[in-house]
Amino acid sequence: METLRTETRETKSPALSTNETYWKRLAKDLIRNKYIYIMLLPVVIYYLVFHYGPMYGVQIAFKNYNTTEGIWASPWIGFNHFVEFFNSFYFWRLIKNTFLINFYELIFAFPAPIILALLLNEIRKMWFKRVVQTISYLPHFISIVVVVGMLVDFTTIDGLINAILVSFGFEPISFFQQADWFRTVYIGSGIWQGIGWGSIIYLAAMANINPALYEAAKIDGAGRFKQVLHITIPGIAPIIIILLILQMGSMLSVGFEKIILMYNPMTYETADVISTYVYRKGILEASFSFSAAVGLFNAVINFTLLILANRISRRVSETSLW
Repeated sequence: METLRTETRETKSPALSTNETYWKRLAKDLIRNKYIYIMLLPVVIYYLVFHYGPMYGVQIAFKNYNTTEGIWASPWIGFNHFVEFFNSFYFWRLIKNTFLINFYELIFAFPAPIILALLLNEIRKMWFKRVVQTISYLPHFISIVVVVGMLVDFTTIDGLINAILVSFGFEPISFFQQADWFRTVYIGSGIWQGIGWGSIIYLAAMANINPALYEAAKIDGAGRFKQVLHITIPGIAPIIIILLILQMGSMLSVGFEKIILMYNPMTYETADVISTYVYRKGILEASFSFSAAVGLFNAVINFTLLILANRISRRVSETSLW
């Protein structure tokens, strides 16, 4: 019996010792890097207060929320709001519009900064390169409200764009009153505003490519195009894949600020997306529970797409977020 007790103490002691060692290492690390953790603290507090704290309110998606009764006292109704949304007239239109806008951005807007970065990387005159970079960066710092105001002025019947069209013999187009043109204007203006800023991360990745690779390629007779194809693009491929995964994780998310400023009842057919529908139902119609259910559905789908994209990327290219 005494031997059994001794063996039990001996088997428990390594685990306890390992646990104590872990906490000692953690305490030493906190003391040694205390200033780094202090710098990190505001970020952690921000996410706890503004991102994780409000998550308790997600439960109103499953309740018939009443402002007078509060979140806890409001009665549970289960998935009624989700069923109502799935059976609504707007469901497929919202899914279609949201997906198509993100799909077109993936096809046209996502490669645009990559192409610009590749072109800028090939410029040998530094003064010209800096001028092009500065000009392409500037639209990023213009407010969305100002950008939409510029679009309205440029696309009116007597605006700059229609004046150019008329000079070439075309008929003027009411861009903001025709649903078929909404996605073109939205995505085109987004490319113009974000192409320069988006190219920064790719230029930074290109700067880390070993110059010896280019020298070896020149010795082997590779021209500039082949150098880009076989050295530059593979060198920035991990960054492209990571950003593509993040893009795939938001395939059903479109920022409502710009669309709200651009759309009108005549363009709802192609402009109305999930985020604008949530805004109208939650803010304008005060259907808080229903809008929370729609927003939760959108978040779950995006999270699922992010997980799938990350898993596929990890298996195919061995590059992933985690």
